[in-house]
Amino acid sequence: MVGGATAVLARPRVLLGAALLAVLAAYYYGHGVLPDLRRWPDVAFLALVLIPAVFTLMLVALPLRRRRWLPAVGVGAVVLAIACELLNWEVANFFFKVVATTALGFWFLGLFEALWWAVLVACIIPLVDAYSVWRGPTRHIVEEREEVFVTLSVGFPVWGDEGTANLGLPDLFFFAIFLAAAARWNLRVGWTWLAMALSFGTTLAIAVRWGIGGLPALPILCFGFLLPNADLLWREVRGAWAARGARPA
Repeated sequence: MVGGATAVLARPRVLLGAALLAVLAAYYYGHGVLPDLRRWPDVAFLALVLIPAVFTLMLVALPLRRRRWLPAVGVGAVVLAIACELLNWEVANFFFKVVATTALGFWFLGLFEALWWAVLVACIIPLVDAYSVWRGPTRHIVEEREEVFVTLSVGFPVWGDEGTANLGLPDLFFFAIFLAAAARWNLRVGWTWLAMALSFGTTLAIAVRWGIGGLPALPILCFGFLLPNADLLWREVRGAWAARGARPA
């Protein structure tokens, strides 16, 4: 009876995921024949529609975050993404990258022993990402090895255009980690997902407004994880430090 109820409850989520995949696949295959838009309508569509729609797939998959087979799925998706890259199957390559980063991100979160670990990561990686994009290896790859950047990123096609807005695979990986952390430690999952999904559009809008070729996406993503849960995270971190101080020497 319990198993049957679980299957019934899961069915709308599966149908939603399948419908969303179909719509996204249709857009990725046919976006080039759509009428071209102006710059800011393009930005608005990417920021408010396409990017959140793609990350809705992670939200749909969230109940799978504890499955033991996630590493196998992640590695298998990496292999398939590489094969699609070699065969120039761009749309399939995109979706396998999303599957790989989602599965590996959910699995990696399982290695965290406490919520404050996720908080610490969210405080450190913006500095690392900003340095890498502005002065480190990411800048070199973007400017000198564009083909490597394309391989290590996912593209969000512009409506009616052949151009894309790209996010690095680490951006998707950390999105999955923080989303799983919000679910695991009973944070505000919906608000966390929304803030993080919109964070990428915010970064895109800033880059377009100021004519910047590439901006680090992780700083605003981490802000999107921390801000909706600030009071809960502060309580957790303060409690962890208090418990640490109370331990006998």
